[in-house]
Amino acid sequence: MKALVAMSGGVDSSVAAALMLESGYDVVGVTLKQWEGPGGEMPTAGCCTVGDAEDARRAAAQLDIPYYVLDYVDEFTEKVVRRFGEIYMQGRTPNPCIECNRTVRFHALLDRTTELGCDVLVTGHHARVTRDEDGYHLRKGRDVGKDQSYVLHMLGQKELSRIHLPIGEITKAEVRERARDLGLRTADKPDSQDLCFVGDGDYRGFLREHFPDTAIPGKVVTTEGEVVGDHAGTIDFTIGQRKGLGVAVGEPRYVVDIEPKTATVTIGRREDLLTAGCSVDGLTFVSGHPPSDPAVTVKIRYRSDPVDAVLDLSGADPVIRFGSPQVGVAPGQAAVLYRDDEVLGGATIVSAL
Repeated sequence: MKALVAMSGGVDSSVAAALMLESGYDVVGVTLKQWEGPGGEMPTAGCCTVGDAEDARRAAAQLDIPYYVLDYVDEFTEKVVRRFGEIYMQGRTPNPCIECNRTVRFHALLDRTTELGCDVLVTGHHARVTRDEDGYHLRKGRDVGKDQSYVLHMLGQKELSRIHLPIGEITKAEVRERARDLGLRTADKPDSQDLCFVGDGDYRGFLREHFPDTAIPGKVVTTEGEVVGDHAGTIDFTIGQRKGLGVAVGEPRYVVDIEPKTATVTIGRREDLLTAGCSVDGLTFVSGHPPSDPAVTVKIRYRSDPVDAVLDLSGADPVIRFGSPQVGVAPGQAAVLYRDDEVLGGATIVSAL
């Protein structure tokens, strides 16, 4: 059996490659080049940098496995970066990592898995794939604090049948311990938190440079319609934001609405953020069909806690109704459905109810 391992240059993917070797697989390591600097080189800051590629190459050399860098800059630019700007121009808050997984990364890697004669694709995600008589199941990683199942919710039966996630079976501490035992240079490397195409972490500056229409000045108004300030662009705000509003009204206020067409940001009290649910689009299910029981739990942001909800498919558009009112529902983010530790599916939030 032969495994293609997506190596990001981090400790998780390095150890994933080692675990597949220990399991008896022939292993090939690859890194996707998805973004490049002004001179055509890989970026030097953020994630997926030239340094990350070098760390991946060295880990592959230590493990004595073949290693390749695959160029997917054009696909990533078109499907992820351009989409990132378009969504912000709609007043929504995108999650480019999910968009990358949905439209570029897994398609590219699974295609190359076939082309290179490999049987399985391996990544270093903290999530698990199990199988029983009902098919393949996507589950949370053993290390709940590092769980990444949220960003994999778009994977279906066809993809999961070819994917192995060995890191999901152990904790992050165990991953690092295994890396130290192997003498891998990535053993104590910090996890990357930045977007690969925004190396310095300033995504607003990136948008202003590459998508200037997102930075049109406008007004800050209250829910009563009173103008209380000016702003330099709706990209400086997200739904639920409290700090950095640039206005003083004597009590805490939050962003409750963003309207890019008129460059208007509306602020209100916390109770103005409360919503009974959200409408969604692009809904997919891991099993390929809706759950028989509509009672689920849902995460409306990557780091949010799951809350009780009901999936309502009776109308023209899918709706997720919360068991109790929630705040911070941001259009453009993913709503991911769970039952216990299993991912049922997910969708993109269109609007709060």
